[in-house]
Amino acid sequence: VQLQAFGGGLVQAGGSLRLSCVASRSIFVMNAMAWYRQAPGNQRVLVAGITTGGSAIYADSVKGRFTISRDNAKSAVNLQMNSLKPEDTAVYYCNAGRTPSIGTYYPLNYWGQGTLVTVSS
Repeated sequence: VQLQAFGGGLVQAGGSLRLSCVASRSIFVMNAMAWYRQAPGNQRVLVAGITTGGSAIYADSVKGRFTISRDNAKSAVNLQMNSLKPEDTAVYYCNAGRTPSIGTYYPLNYWGQGTLVTVSS
């Protein structure tokens, strides 16, 4: 398994969850990392990405509520999700990719297995 995600669950609106994704070392050190999500009936969309140097980008819908970070010692990428809303309900996937220019993220074909986040109202 090259990427393995943890941390989904059920939470009430306004609550918090923390997702973690552990990657194989070679993938982690060479690539930017990101979290995507896919709600039922919708396409998979970028939530947040982080470069190898620690620069982050966020979808407008999560700015100010979610924080992405890298744990270099553990080869992990984390997503701290605060002030959760019912519309954040989705399956969340971690990904390894590239950042060809500032503010952009290109996913490579490295995906975690997905972890379900359900936010109740």
